[in-house]
Amino acid sequence: MTGPYLLPAHLDPAQPRYQASFAVEVGGRRVTAHAGQTVAAVLMSLGLTSWRESGGRGRRRGLFCGIGVCAECVLVVNGTPGVRACLRSVEPGDVISTRGLGERR
Repeated sequence: MTGPYLLPAHLDPAQPRYQASFAVEVGGRRVTAHAGQTVAAVLMSLGLTSWRESGGRGRRRGLFCGIGVCAECVLVVNGTPGVRACLRSVEPGDVISTRGLGERR
């Protein structure tokens, strides 16, 4: 490894911090998530790149900035609207609504 920002694989922040896995519901189907993953990470691992439409023109929206600034990734988690998928960590039993968007075509 070279460079000041490279980490050994076991310290990689993109990987789940814990190996514990549990079930969550995404768009009506039960899927496996890992402790430490964000909602966006779970959706992206399923191949979902968009999960809502913009208000005016109906354009697909999903993860954009990934740091909670833009609000493009908002969705409904456990009945609460406006949750930023990039900031919220998944918890066992979460129900994530994709509003019918983002399915593979």
